Amino acid sequence: MKDTRIVLGKKIGMTQMFDEQKCLIPITVVEAVPCVVSQLKNEQRDGYNAVQLAYGHRKAWGMSRPLVGHLKNSGLQTCRGFREFRVQDLSHYKIGDVIDFSIFRAGECIDVIGKTKGRGFQGVMKRHGFSGGPAAHGSMFHRRGGSYGCRQWPGHVYKGRKMPGHDGCVMRTIQNLKVMELILEKNLLLLKGSLPGANGEFILLRKAKKVKQLRS
Repeated sequence: MKDTRIVLGKKIGMTQMFDEQKCLIPITVVEAVPCVVSQLKNEQRDGYNAVQLAYGHRKAWGMSRPLVGHLKNSGLQTCRGFREFRVQDLSHYKIGDVIDFSIFRAGECIDVIGKTKGRGFQGVMKRHGFSGGPAAHGSMFHRRGGSYGCRQWPGHVYKGRKMPGHDGCVMRTIQNLKVMELILEKNLLLLKGSLPGANGEFILLRKAKKVKQLRS
């Protein structure tokens, strides 16, 4: 399982630690989510090569009820959900294998994919960083976005115009985060910097696609 590109994790929270130069480093703690290879898809049967991972735990329906679907083959009782990832070669995988953080090494860079925190309905100043209007009492134009279109021409608002609306809750990728420490006995990974999403959210971790030269 050394060539697995993506691993599922859960964001625990943030802390801090000192490096070799006695500099204080912000740290995000990520817990490994139990991932088991539940299905293998190939080009002959499905049209493409992919590995399906079953992750998390959910309360079982009852031991008297027989297992349904392809979970029988992987030996799982229940799972929280499935994630599927395309691969080039299926020879390194078999149903029932467990995926963990052992594919990473301390000191290397990885990419993290997660969903940002939802902010609800926000105005243009918080959503897009507008500076706002004059702060004087008589301006009557403080936190609004201004004119969005004309009545005569073009007669409508252009697509993509920055306006108030729902903010956050979108997928974002943070590239080249340094792995500071691996604690495999506790299934923990310490990353330098911050990650998208709230504590307890599921995130995807992969080996960096654009490897950056780290400063010594």
